[in-house]
Amino acid sequence: MDSLDEKLITLLRHDARRSISDLALDLGVSRATARARMERLERSGEIIGYTVILRAEAVEQPVRGIMMIEIEGHATERVIRALGGFAEISTIHTTNGRWDLVVELSAETLTAFDTVLRRIRMIAGITSSETNLLLATPRSTKARLGVAKRGSS
Repeated sequence: MDSLDEKLITLLRHDARRSISDLALDLGVSRATARARMERLERSGEIIGYTVILRAEAVEQPVRGIMMIEIEGHATERVIRALGGFAEISTIHTTNGRWDLVVELSAETLTAFDTVLRRIRMIAGITSSETNLLLATPRSTKARLGVAKRGSS
């Protein structure tokens, strides 16, 4: 992967729905080159898919936290599917040790955050949890997205 591939991936991370023409213009290459690069990255497995980014993931929420979750028996896949339905959850990690899952979540207010925690704890199969609020993030490698601007029609 060279610097052109890295720049293409950065552009796609910010908006994977951009046209090939727009990507090529920003990259300073032809449309054919931009398309060929994308196809090569897909074939090689560097790009494995495209996804939707929810507003809650793109815009920093005032209340953020990490929730560690313990799951009974073989309910992990069912719990992960249930957690996937929460817009407030940005990331779900499996882990080792005392906790089976680590979940990153956020909300607009402490009250809304508390409501989400209570809803999560009601999922069948969750036996225990511990939550820590995130106070500040001095360093992150995640790309920060701004709210998408809408043009006039």
